[in-house]
Amino acid sequence: MSPDGPAPYEPELSEEVAIRRKGLRKGWTTGSCAAAAAKAAAICLVDGNRPNSIAITLPSSQVVSFSVEKPDFDDRIEKGQFGSAMVIKDAGDDPDCTHGAHINVHISLSKVGKTVIMPGEGVGVVTLGGLGIPVGEPSITKVPKKMILEEVSSVCNKPLVITISVPGGIEMAEKTTNERLGIVGGISILGTTGIVKPFSTAAYRASVVQQIDVAHAQGAKEMYLVTGHRSEKAAMAKFKDASAVQFVEVGDFTGIALKRSLAKTMNKVTIVAMAGKISKLADGVMMTHFHRTNVNTNLLLEAAKQTGAPTVVVQSATQTNTARHFAQTCIEENFTEPLQWLCKRAKTACETFIGSKMEVDVIMVDFEGEEVITGARG
Repeated sequence: MSPDGPAPYEPELSEEVAIRRKGLRKGWTTGSCAAAAAKAAAICLVDGNRPNSIAITLPSSQVVSFSVEKPDFDDRIEKGQFGSAMVIKDAGDDPDCTHGAHINVHISLSKVGKTVIMPGEGVGVVTLGGLGIPVGEPSITKVPKKMILEEVSSVCNKPLVITISVPGGIEMAEKTTNERLGIVGGISILGTTGIVKPFSTAAYRASVVQQIDVAHAQGAKEMYLVTGHRSEKAAMAKFKDASAVQFVEVGDFTGIALKRSLAKTMNKVTIVAMAGKISKLADGVMMTHFHRTNVNTNLLLEAAKQTGAPTVVVQSATQTNTARHFAQTCIEENFTEPLQWLCKRAKTACETFIGSKMEVDVIMVDFEGEEVITGARG
C-alpha cells in the first residue's frame, strides 16, 4: 500500500529564484541598527553632541555607516550623564515587517557598576526558556548584543544603562512568531551578520528552529508541523490538549523541522498539510517550495492506480499540475484511498529522512482546512 519511494532529499535553490534575487538591495538587521544607535548615543554622552552619521563594524569586519536621527522621545543630551540617538531601519528590498522601524537608544551612567541593556517601549521580553536568552531579559540575540556592547565600549569605558525602544514594536511583533515563543511586549533585536538579504530564507528557517527549541524547553515531546494558517487551524482543532508552542508553521522547511525535532528528542511529529505539500513529501522532497520542485503527476497517477481508483480519479492525476485538483476529485468521487496512499508514503519518506528514529504521522486537510485523511496510521 505504501511502496518505497526515492531517497528523501532537500533541493538546492532553483536557478529561477536565484536570478530573481539578483539586483535586489540589501538592508540592515535590527541588531546592526541598534548597535549604530547605541554607539551614537554613547558619543552624545561623552561629547555632548549627536553625530549625523555613525560607522560600526559588522561581524564580517565590514565597516558600514548609518544616518543618525533625533529620538522620537526623550532626546536629552547631557555630557557625562545622558545620550540619545535613533536609527531608522532600512530592510532594503526585503518585505520585512520592521522596515522603517525607529530604533531608539538612550544611554545613562549605571549605578550598579556594570553595563546593562534594558528593554524600552516596543522591545520584547523573554518569558519562556529555549531561546538562549535568560527569562526576564530583553529579546536581543547573542550577536546583536555583542555588537552593541563592543560599539559602546569603543566610545565609553564606563558602566552604562542602555535602553532600546522601538515605537510601534508591539504592532510589528503581531506579524511575527514572538508571542508563541514567549516574547512579549514587542519585537526582537536580531541578526547574525548585520545584513538583511532580500527574500532570504534564513530568518524563516531560524524561526522554525527557535520554536522547536522553545517547545523542548517547555517539556514538549510531540510537535505538530503545519504549512499555513488553514492547516494550523485544523491541527489546533484536532489536538486541543496540545500547547500552542507545539504547533510550528514550517512553510517549506519540513526537513529542517524534522531534524530539529529529532535533535531535541521529540517522540513524535505530526504533519498537517494540504495535498500539494504531502504529495511532494511522498515524492521524497523535504524542501517543498514550489520554485524548487513541481508536483510529480506520475506519483499521483501511481497513487490512483495502486488503489484501484475509478477512471475519473485516474484521469485527474495527469489533467492538471496541481495536487489540489486531484485531491478534490478524490473527495468528490468519495474515493480517498489515493490520498491515504500519499499520506502513508509521505510518512515513510519522512521517517527515512531522519533514520526511522522518531515516529511521524501525516494528516491531509483540504483547501478549507477540513480534515480529509485521519493520518498515516496502520
